[in-house]
Amino acid sequence: MLPIHIGGASPYARPMTASAAASPRPSPLLLRRLLAMFYDLWPVLAVWMLAAVPFTLLDMALHNGNSHHNIAPYSALQWLLWLCCWALTGLYATISWRRGGQTLGMRPWRLHLHGDAGTPTTLALWKRYAMGTLSLLCGGLGFWWALFDRDRLTWHDRFSKTRLVRLHKQS
Repeated sequence: MLPIHIGGASPYARPMTASAAASPRPSPLLLRRLLAMFYDLWPVLAVWMLAAVPFTLLDMALHNGNSHHNIAPYSALQWLLWLCCWALTGLYATISWRRGGQTLGMRPWRLHLHGDAGTPTTLALWKRYAMGTLSLLCGGLGFWWALFDRDRLTWHDRFSKTRLVRLHKQS
């Protein structure tokens, strides 16, 4: 459970309005989550391109310098490349969450990651990333789950004991 700040002591606190007090369920932030992932796709894509360079050079070396050869589908080299891309994306996400609670894509949508018991541990962040990956592999089912969850949490929120909150505009 997130700590409650009284009197605006927290930069994330906002005054309660009558409509907010009457609303028993928080927003699932589903659209903002999806837009943040779309924004994060671009720096991650650049990292993937850089990660692919050594694999491409290795594949060329294995095929006598043939630059028109592609890495074979489902080969060990391709699986290793995908694993490398997955790990680098995880590093990008977990380091960003650890350092400031946000990735680059979360900033314009004012989303911030909180742990249920304070600052999330590195293990909790990797759990969040792994479960988020599984959720995407299931057609985004873990994200859509937030629409029906009583606390509006996704699978990876629940599994890692973290949650996204929407920051308020700075005046």
